[in-house]
Amino acid sequence: MMKNTLITLTVVLGCAVILSIVACSGSKHYSDLWFYVSTDLETDQELARVEGLVQTASEHGLNGMLLSAGFDALDLASPEFLNRLQRLKQTCDRLRVEVIPTGFGVGYGGGVMRHDKNLAAGLPVHGALFVAGKHEVHFVPDSPAKLLNGDFERIQGDLPADFTLHGARATVDKQVRHSGKASVRFEDFAHSPGGTMYLAQTLQVQPYRSYRIRCWVKTEDVAPREVFYMWAIARDGRDLAYLEPWMKPTSDWHELVWAFNSWNSNQIDFRIGVSDGQKGKVWVDDVGVEEVGLTNVIRRPGTPVKVANEKTGQVYEEDRDFSPISDPQLNFRWDHDGPVIKLLPGSQIHAGDRLRVDYFHGTTIYREQVPIDMSEPAVYEIWQRQIPLIERYIAPKQYFLSMDEVRIGGFCEACKRRHLSMAQILGDSVTRQHDMIRAVNPQAQVYVWSDMFDPNHNAVAKYYLIDGSFEGSWNYIPKDLSIACWYFEKRDQSLEFFSKRGHHTLGAAYYDADDLQNPKDWLGSLDRTPGATGIMYTTWENKYELLAAFGDLVSKR
Repeated sequence: MMKNTLITLTVVLGCAVILSIVACSGSKHYSDLWFYVSTDLETDQELARVEGLVQTASEHGLNGMLLSAGFDALDLASPEFLNRLQRLKQTCDRLRVEVIPTGFGVGYGGGVMRHDKNLAAGLPVHGALFVAGKHEVHFVPDSPAKLLNGDFERIQGDLPADFTLHGARATVDKQVRHSGKASVRFEDFAHSPGGTMYLAQTLQVQPYRSYRIRCWVKTEDVAPREVFYMWAIARDGRDLAYLEPWMKPTSDWHELVWAFNSWNSNQIDFRIGVSDGQKGKVWVDDVGVEEVGLTNVIRRPGTPVKVANEKTGQVYEEDRDFSPISDPQLNFRWDHDGPVIKLLPGSQIHAGDRLRVDYFHGTTIYREQVPIDMSEPAVYEIWQRQIPLIERYIAPKQYFLSMDEVRIGGFCEACKRRHLSMAQILGDSVTRQHDMIRAVNPQAQVYVWSDMFDPNHNAVAKYYLIDGSFEGSWNYIPKDLSIACWYFEKRDQSLEFFSKRGHHTLGAAYYDADDLQNPKDWLGSLDRTPGATGIMYTTWENKYELLAAFGDLVSKR
């Protein structure tokens, strides 16, 4: 009896020690160990690549793949794509890797716009001038905007006249130029804080007008690729342009064309130069700013066009006085002019009439981001059609809402007539997505990116080209929504914020580093967070070299 008692006591004490060690270490085992994949599945070779990633993930303890594969346009997919999608699902089932489809994106609205480009979020233009001829009405710029000395031909000291230099190491170069006698060269970036240096000039603009900006650029051994910018800074400090082209390290002269909407500003600080520069040289020449009309005009119920006589105020009718207005080159870039307005027989518009035109246009943020509108009913009709198809081909247990970085919104009539804040509109959009999914799959767990609902991130009062505030957006989302937090520097604050509100959380880690320190730090934060369910290997650059090591790190704890 004594021997049995001692054995029992020894076992109990041993277990206590083990439990104590575990408690001290704070390490947890998580149910959701994911990795992210974006693919078009256009070829069998691409399918094989993704299946190889699934194999690696499975062998190293990962159990979920967050899959971005065009789920917002599954009803437009080819039979070949759908066949590959089914084969991928079969591979994942065999390897016990769950497929979590991600879609329902607003900030990146390409899937919805495959159905209709006019569902893009719109920026307003008020009173653009058009002058009528006999058969057509043409845009005539009448803005005060005029960039002085954009060809840099007039020089004061080492700098072009009419510009001020911010930062160091920009100078006129009379040997390397695109045209004329001189260009401006930016170099020695380390001499300026943040590697930032630029030329600036104040421009008078007309509020609510569309402006195209252009320049010619040349590079030599420059890094990083996101080094060159053109800014249009409003008085409140908000950038109106958001141009971030990827530059080749060394390139000959090439033209960059972009645009900005002046919004409610009558004056902007135009800037051109370098930010976050590390090395190399950048030359710029032949800079210009011009007003444009009807370029990238979008047509949907929430973005009407109004054509009125400047003198009498008479409003003309589409399909009676003029043909329907649209941009046949609608691409949300600024490499083309807008359409003319074509008069119809019997039109009340006469040659010489000066017209003022109100309309909405879409645009691109940075390189390829085109947001869609959250208040247009057709958007939800498109999403509604996708869910049964996702169920047919994936039958997922979990869905992921790609509702991040919503950077244009709140201007069009579809939003204005709702009399809601932008925080409420955003929350309502996510709630409707959540409810549509649950109507088809009542047991589905729904995730969403954190940023638009996080006061430590993008749920703020002033955000990009948003007419309104996202503050308080977290109050309008379903309580059972799981939150994928991705702001590494604020991970502790974000995880704590959502945890205290009763949301389960997941850490979106890695982001294309050369080591796994980022995921290690995320694990530490997740271990301290009640309700944390997992971690994800998140790559935007298809860097999977560390996928196996990541799997070992998070699964063998």
